[in-house]
Amino acid sequence: MEFSRTQVGIAVGAGVLLVLVFLGYLMWLNDQGPVLSRSVERDPLSGIPNSIDLNPLRDRSSERAATQFIRAMRDGHCQEELADWEKDYRKKYAKFICESEAEHPLVSWQLVEWEDTPPLRILQYRGKRRNTPGQKGAYKELFSVTLEKKDGEWMVTKYDSMY
Repeated sequence: MEFSRTQVGIAVGAGVLLVLVFLGYLMWLNDQGPVLSRSVERDPLSGIPNSIDLNPLRDRSSERAATQFIRAMRDGHCQEELADWEKDYRKKYAKFICESEAEHPLVSWQLVEWEDTPPLRILQYRGKRRNTPGQKGAYKELFSVTLEKKDGEWMVTKYDSMY
């Protein structure tokens, strides 16, 4: 099948236009913050939006640090993660967290809110936890991880959860 010069020109022009639109969209995304949008509907008790759209080009280093911390807590390495907390005013709080995490281990979690208040970043998660060994089933609850950027790395400074 033969194509005329006009048809080839239209096809090439459409392809170039499509690539330019895509590159423009990527440039726009690159200039946006980590949260593109939050739903208007919010959980009546917590005030957390029912859904958020995160920027696929966001810096995920804080999420990786929080996930590493949460996994360590889930896998029973709570005391190692909170060893620095044992040296200051958070000693009793660290002990409470480790005991509670052992009784109610996390099964899964999902990021539901992101708040930047430099130099801190607060990541809110909706987690699913197992009940105490005597009870069957699981329950869902919100928890948060507060991180602070120190020397170019994100460090967990606070862990808030209701058990």
